[in-house]
Amino acid sequence: MSPFKILIFSDLDGTLLDHFTYQSTAAIQTLEQLKRASIPVILNTSKTLAELESINSKLKLNTPFIVENGAAIYIPLNTFAKQPSDTVIIDNYWVKSFCLPRQHWLTLLSEQTDEFKKYYRSFSTMSLEMLSQETGLTLAEAQRAKQRQYGEPIQWLGDDATKNKFIDHLLNLGANVVQGGRFIHIGGYCDKGQALIWLTEQYRENANNPAIMTIALGDGENDSPMLEAADIAVQIRSPVHNFPKLYRQFKTTRTQLYGPQGWAEAIQILLVKQLSHSTNTYN
Repeated sequence: MSPFKILIFSDLDGTLLDHFTYQSTAAIQTLEQLKRASIPVILNTSKTLAELESINSKLKLNTPFIVENGAAIYIPLNTFAKQPSDTVIIDNYWVKSFCLPRQHWLTLLSEQTDEFKKYYRSFSTMSLEMLSQETGLTLAEAQRAKQRQYGEPIQWLGDDATKNKFIDHLLNLGANVVQGGRFIHIGGYCDKGQALIWLTEQYRENANNPAIMTIALGDGENDSPMLEAADIAVQIRSPVHNFPKLYRQFKTTRTQLYGPQGWAEAIQILLVKQLSHSTNTYN
């Protein structure tokens, strides 16, 4: 039995979901073991609320989740004994927001990036058919992906030198720019690590024992803040890019397997005792 309350924070695309198929088949058995062991799996992703509600339903998760690269945390009502401070109730969630709304960044892109507009394609201007073709999502999935609340992803069409100038320009305008697996995300200064830290503190305040161990798994550059903030960092091998650089030198591992296969293998190795007993000290 673990002396800690264990929290698992996980990226989706390229991590818990296969980069090409968006399936998590290889991790399903491990997810079921984690649920029996009362170890929360908290999705921490660039995806939207609409996407996360659908994915959580498919994966049978009823845990908090973090959307749009740390822009907001959605906590199902009654997850904790009392509502966390600085949250609002929206539908069936307590919601903690960290960023300005999407419209702010759409206006900025529209009015202040004229010299770069031929080099990128914005989510808001892409048809469902185009987004589906570019990502492999179904039309229904593409529709959910377009329902963004806090930021705007763009598809870069130019060269790297121009991209760097574009990013510098946006930074000077007060935007935060994050490179995801397929798209560049334009938004406010929030990240997956900040969201992990805030939500972990809510668990600490509401647990019988404040000893919490966090495990984070991710494959992309936008996962780096989450991996840096966790007690244990797992970098998932990607079939399309190298491992992103981490500054931390301790409690860090890289998987040999890709996507959900690597995810499941890493969790099994890290939590072999907890999963074999299907228990967790503090619920």
